[in-house]
Amino acid sequence: MNKSLNSFTKTVLAAGITGAAAATWATVIERNLFAVRQKEVAVLPSGAAPLRVAHISDLHLAPWQDRKIDWLRQQASLQPDIVVLTGDLTGHKESIEAVRYALKPLIEAAETTVFVHGSNDYYGPVFKNPLKYLKPHTAKKTKKQPDIDNDRLTAMLEDLGALNLNNRSARSHVGEHEIEWLGLGDPHIKLDDTAALEANLKENEISHQRGSALRFGVVHAPYANSLNELTDRGAQLIFAGHTHGGQLRIPGFGALTSNSDLPNAQARGLSVWYTAQNAAFLNVSAGLGTAITAPARFACRPEISLLTLV
Repeated sequence: MNKSLNSFTKTVLAAGITGAAAATWATVIERNLFAVRQKEVAVLPSGAAPLRVAHISDLHLAPWQDRKIDWLRQQASLQPDIVVLTGDLTGHKESIEAVRYALKPLIEAAETTVFVHGSNDYYGPVFKNPLKYLKPHTAKKTKKQPDIDNDRLTAMLEDLGALNLNNRSARSHVGEHEIEWLGLGDPHIKLDDTAALEANLKENEISHQRGSALRFGVVHAPYANSLNELTDRGAQLIFAGHTHGGQLRIPGFGALTSNSDLPNAQARGLSVWYTAQNAAFLNVSAGLGTAITAPARFACRPEISLLTLV
């Protein structure tokens, strides 16, 4: 009997030590191990000069997060041609100036920067039961009052020269390339408005039929309907965030959730999105941060994507 108790005690103790070590790794170490994930994407015409795109998402920045801010400022050395911001930049109602300080060198290093907002660019973080993230996700509007000054955030990004793609389109020239941009508001809280995007496409004389220009889509949360809308409007490459790559991944298995209706296997990195008649590359950034109410990452380092378009 005593031997059985000793064996049980040792098992419980070992499990406790392993759990504590994993929790320490996730909350103290890995969430601060910022990385640059690099990929090549074959979307350019033959013989065209390559483009470097820094895809940045889900900073969830709080004013006191100096390590993240300093690391992000250093990434201007990547010398991207384009910066794509896919939302949830703020993580605290007092973080807008910190976001500006963190992103300014990268935006100034690029020829073009574009952005859309995520839900946390309107609403500050609140505690949620983490088990809810494992349930099927549907988009829904919230009745909460916004506590992030989104107008100020938008004005700040535009003042830095970034193009606002929330239910909008735009054109930019980068080197020898003409790029048509299509963007949607955050589907996670039903701010995606395809009618507004369609009206803006007509205003900018961008047809559904892609011509000689490159065409890229941008959205925060990669819900299927929004990906379909962008793909069927001719996007060759779509940028999204929101998923945090699953945030807590199981090595050898992957993400347990995408926090959307995106298949878990596509919750991080480069893949292909198919509609009935079209297809587009899809890059989902695992993001650089976490909500301050859930400061943990496991087997899912915080990242920015550096895509070389070839």
